[in-house]
Amino acid sequence: MLLAYPFRVLVPRRAAPEAATSTAVALLLLAGAVDLVPTSVVIALAAGAGATLAGVRLSRLAGRRRADPSPRTAGVLLDAAVVTAGLTAVVLPLADVGSTVAVLVGSLVVAAFAGIGLYRLPGRTRASAGARLRRLVESGGPAVGLALAGWLLLPRANLSGSTRLVVALALGGLGMAALNAFAGPRRRSGAEVCRGGVLLTLGGLVLLATLPTAPVGPAALLAVPPLVFGMLLVAVGAADAADEGDAEPAEPIAAAWPRAVLPAAMLLLAAGVHLGAGRAPDRTSVLLALAAVPPLVLRELLRAGDASTTERRAAHRRSAVRHRRAASSRWPGRSEPPAAPPQRHSRRAVDPEGPATASGVGSAWSPDDGAAWSALSRRPVPAGGGGPGDRAALLDALAAIGDVPAPAGALLLVDLHGTEGVGPTTREDMVAEAVHRARAVIAPDDLVTGCTGAGFAVVTAAGPMLAYALGTRLLTALSPPYRLAGAMLRVQTSIGLAEVSGAGPADVLRQAELARRRAVQLGRDRVEWYDAFLEEQLVRRLDLERELPGAVARGELDLVYQPVVDLADGQPVGAEALLRWRSPVLGTVLPAELLPVAEDLDLIGELEWWVLDRACRQLSDWSVGVRELWMAVNITTRELTTPDFVQRAAAVLAAYGVPPERLVVEVSEPRVAGDLSTVVARLAGLRSLGVRTALDDFRAEHASLAQLRRLPIDLLKVGPELVGARPDGQPPLIDVVVNVGERLGVEIVAEELESSAQVEGARRGGCRYGQGFALARPATAERVEAYFEEFPSASR
Repeated sequence: MLLAYPFRVLVPRRAAPEAATSTAVALLLLAGAVDLVPTSVVIALAAGAGATLAGVRLSRLAGRRRADPSPRTAGVLLDAAVVTAGLTAVVLPLADVGSTVAVLVGSLVVAAFAGIGLYRLPGRTRASAGARLRRLVESGGPAVGLALAGWLLLPRANLSGSTRLVVALALGGLGMAALNAFAGPRRRSGAEVCRGGVLLTLGGLVLLATLPTAPVGPAALLAVPPLVFGMLLVAVGAADAADEGDAEPAEPIAAAWPRAVLPAAMLLLAAGVHLGAGRAPDRTSVLLALAAVPPLVLRELLRAGDASTTERRAAHRRSAVRHRRAASSRWPGRSEPPAAPPQRHSRRAVDPEGPATASGVGSAWSPDDGAAWSALSRRPVPAGGGGPGDRAALLDALAAIGDVPAPAGALLLVDLHGTEGVGPTTREDMVAEAVHRARAVIAPDDLVTGCTGAGFAVVTAAGPMLAYALGTRLLTALSPPYRLAGAMLRVQTSIGLAEVSGAGPADVLRQAELARRRAVQLGRDRVEWYDAFLEEQLVRRLDLERELPGAVARGELDLVYQPVVDLADGQPVGAEALLRWRSPVLGTVLPAELLPVAEDLDLIGELEWWVLDRACRQLSDWSVGVRELWMAVNITTRELTTPDFVQRAAAVLAAYGVPPERLVVEVSEPRVAGDLSTVVARLAGLRSLGVRTALDDFRAEHASLAQLRRLPIDLLKVGPELVGARPDGQPPLIDVVVNVGERLGVEIVAEELESSAQVEGARRGGCRYGQGFALARPATAERVEAYFEEFPSASR
């Protein structure tokens, strides 16, 4: 076991068959290159090995039972694709007649199966038509360059000119598409890895149909690496796409250098080989080189257009001061020349339950108009709500800014929270006082207008940075308590900021409202600035809120399990149950995105009890062969502190006949401080049942260490940041945590270990258990059970 430990760290168990197959294929290629083994035999053995392993992996994926049938369907189709590719490569090169045509026919069958399978695979990208067109333009030049390299390198002896050109173009397109998959913005997603593997497999088959096995020699061996490794990547990517918890998050930005450097390097190599053989450039080479020019020119024009747009916006901002008077002179209600002090209308404190009064604001606010922003904020219009005066005045002001030659300015939507339990009169007085405070910090030319409920809007001609600074000043001015009717009222403030830079007034208003919503979601007392990514996040959030209710009843929830390993001998000791929402509309949703929405919708209890029930049922299924392993389940403090939590947990354990000591209830350390005494009582109640308890996300701060002594826990989970050396040269904090844990009788679990160095650091630091990608990735129950079976002692 000790000798096998380094190998398990460097090559995870789930990847061991792929590593062994790759080594065997490399040895076969070496033997074929020195003529120890016939080329056709090398191709047959290598392709057969790759297809067999990939087919077994995909068969397991097709055999999984899931609420969503898409991954199973994708597994069946992709399995058929790799089996067809393997048969094509194994059988047809051994035939004496018609092998080239037969390989091409097999390639078409592989492409058909794989294309439908990729369409059914979860996590596939759904780019817009414009994005696809732009990607095509940007890939055109490098793809033609790869085709030119293929034209120069492909053998001439047994290929006609037209066949050689078609093959070169096919290889160029497949190669560039594979580069886009492996270097694109979602290059670490399982779906993109699978797509790249399909393209490599097809490229290998095209080479196999083209390159001769005799009498030229081992030229056809060049088809083996893309063919075999492509099939293996199909299986790996499909499995990761089906369990998205196995994959690392997708990169937000594409890796530009592979798509720019690799085609150019390949073309230079081909040109060097061509010229070194004494061949002059032919007409087809010249035409292909010329064909690469239009896509490159079009790509540069698109980039120049983007740069022009950016520069134009920057110019608009620089000229904001110059046009400020022009904008302010056209605001609604102004009857004097631009130099005169502005006189405004439509500054009203609005009560959603009835007409407002102008208490505390003087003539700046009038009671004759209400607000009609309820449609914008997606709230119903309150009974007795006012008319459209506020919205009309606001849109007029935004339109006036947008009419100037270089529009610049901003809209700030201010929302005040904490008035839900007060009466209409108190709310009016509070809003009036807030407006009075705001008037003290805004510029004289800025417009203030009311909005539905407790809040108001500010339109400023200042540029974006000054507008953001104004938002922070508003936060400071509005945060002190309000003394109203003899009582102190504390409120929170959320401000959404949208830039006026040529967009229509309605669009600016919508963008500011989205930014305000984001400020509310992130905890209030903050200013959020609108951008396109923010809108995507908010639309995603609305989709989550719409789809999550009923997900349990529809059978869309799923669990994956990540093993926990004893760092001393590498034996698994338990697993952590991790929630996945397999939404047919939104794809796989992970807990980091799912749980905040569930808490806001008051669904967290329903989800956590489903997780506890399903985890205990799985633990009962594992009891037959895996008797000593525990199951860890995450519980929020909100659910843990409910009065009947201990009794309900005991009922679930009894229902499935699970020994209490095999269940571990985890609670997050940063959240326990809010209701520490109740958390202590519930954890003590669980331990009285025999259930083990764990403290997750431990931060090793002074307050956390002091709090640790009060908590009745059995396991303490720490992140990798405590394992490594500190920048100040002091010993790792894990030493302190382990010493405290030993005194308290608490075992330490190092989680999120993603490298062999972190694993070794945790072991040296005294952590008894480890968890993370470097040891074992999260997977379905069937795959984890197969992992456990590799350790016979774990079942006793």
